[in-house]
Amino acid sequence: MLFIEDLQVELGGKVILDHIDLEIKPGETHVLFGPNGSGKTSLLMTIVGYPQYKVIKGKIIFKGQDITNAPINERARLGIGMSYQRPPTIHGLKTRQIVDICSKGKADVEEMAGRVNFSDFLERDVNAGFSGGEIKRSELLQLLAQDPDLMLFDEPESGVDLENIALVGRTIAALLQRDHEIFQEASKTKMQLKRERTKMGLIITHTGYILDYVNADKGQVLFDGMLSCVSNPREILTCIGESGYAECVKCIVQKN
Repeated sequence: MLFIEDLQVELGGKVILDHIDLEIKPGETHVLFGPNGSGKTSLLMTIVGYPQYKVIKGKIIFKGQDITNAPINERARLGIGMSYQRPPTIHGLKTRQIVDICSKGKADVEEMAGRVNFSDFLERDVNAGFSGGEIKRSELLQLLAQDPDLMLFDEPESGVDLENIALVGRTIAALLQRDHEIFQEASKTKMQLKRERTKMGLIITHTGYILDYVNADKGQVLFDGMLSCVSNPREILTCIGESGYAECVKCIVQKN
């Protein structure tokens, strides 16, 4: 459902992503690792369609449509949503209003807010004075309302305390149709469960805490603007913990 081929992206006259090939099929969730400044957020922003991230080579296909040059609003309507690491504060717009906008007026805002323990914040301006954990819950509430098919998460554990990380993790798992109830149905095989899922996810993480709640299918490392090391996410995390990103650099050299 998401297919990226030989993507090269420029920002401010500098190439920041090169030779990016990525495919996420319906029902799959991928995890993206990489050091700071490696281009992880830039890749998400390119998929979403921010115009300052200029695609100079390659293509992005979503649901069979070429969206390489499509504007952000068209991509959102097609079913792409994102939870930002540092979303802006929007003065004059209440959280209740933006949730209503995201759902096109179809959501039960109170019910959704209750699911992420956010009922007390609905009448406050979006992200105004919110803590790190509150911002994450606000982002998740908006995604719940939008209900996109492809969800991009930029470091969902960042700035979240231990009390909130479980709520954030469980909510993301539910959004991606990977919550506890789905995975514990013993009568169904893993392949049957995968066929039943339709939501796709791409999650950036540094700590790997999200893997305690989301059973991701694949992990990849983005280093210096290039992808490498397609493998089991937990195995990649262990390797990074033991050897840093040095082994990932070797993969990139061998690949090229």
